Amino acid sequence: MASIELRDVRKSFGSVEVIKGIDLTVEHGEFCVFVGPSGCGKSTLLRMISGLEQITAGDVVIEGEVVNRIPAADRGLAMVFQSYALYPHMTVRQNLSFGLENARVARADIRQKTEEVAKMLQIDPLLDRRPKDLSGGQRQRVAIGRAVVREPKVFLFDEPLSNLDAELRVGMRNEIAGLHRRLGNTMIYVTHDQVEAMTMADKIAVLRAGRLEQFGRPLDLFNRPENLFVAGFIGSPRMNFLAGRIDDGAFLLEKGERIALPGHGFTHQPGQSVTLGIRPTALQPAQDGPLTIEVTSVEQLGTESYIYGTTTDDTRLTVHEPGQTRVAFGERIALSLDTEEVHLFDTDSGHTLRA
Repeated sequence: MASIELRDVRKSFGSVEVIKGIDLTVEHGEFCVFVGPSGCGKSTLLRMISGLEQITAGDVVIEGEVVNRIPAADRGLAMVFQSYALYPHMTVRQNLSFGLENARVARADIRQKTEEVAKMLQIDPLLDRRPKDLSGGQRQRVAIGRAVVREPKVFLFDEPLSNLDAELRVGMRNEIAGLHRRLGNTMIYVTHDQVEAMTMADKIAVLRAGRLEQFGRPLDLFNRPENLFVAGFIGSPRMNFLAGRIDDGAFLLEKGERIALPGHGFTHQPGQSVTLGIRPTALQPAQDGPLTIEVTSVEQLGTESYIYGTTTDDTRLTVHEPGQTRVAFGERIALSLDTEEVHLFDTDSGHTLRA
């Protein structure tokens, strides 16, 4: 195991700065996920840690040692790529053992490690097949096995599940999480899928446009987002947002609806322009609710339902109902909300107003 520390890490391509000063620490044995929209810099940051991409400024520190000038092959890391990157002319056994052979590990040790890892990943019946004879999930297991067999200090995963269908993705993310529990190694995992991040990570780093927006435990980010971006990105379906201002201790929408606010937990000023955030699970149809929407769509999933609609000022809202709903397209319904679940953000800066 090893800790990884990034100290004001920056990356520029010519005059374009794509990583803009990242500071974070991944502790020994943690599973850290870098998450963010496409183009936010998460894969570039991972490649800088691995040594495949040179940094422009700052330090990458592994086990207390600055590794900026240490080649990728000597950093003690193993990387699993989105494309699997298997050798097509080699069998599964040969793909797993290739790195060990280059390191001049004894033949008997190579055989033992290869078979142990193949059994752990349930690909031992496939050792004599070639990649073209494997399914996508099997290829991904081989790619992971090739990393595991080297016994690295740190595993780096660059969107390893993006080429798999939805059912396989769920199964493979459970397998990777289980692998982390068994091995206990430090792991850094890149994805654009916040569900993967929430279900797998010990810590999540939310990135946007080369900057670190928030870093912490999954439920901390969900329950206490520091800004509008994190609030909207973490959670599925995303948080609802309403624009308005503070009026006599309440939230006043542009069309005049008033929503009572809890008398504690926020710092705001009278007349301040704010954005109210509320998750779909904290909204429910109610005859005397302070919000009204016109229903534009209803999704019935059997065990749960989603109601989509627009408010009087054309703001789109999503409502989650457990079980099945009687609400239908075209209806106008009132909504109540759990005020203890309200989030408030300053509209101008986007920062939370939570005390």
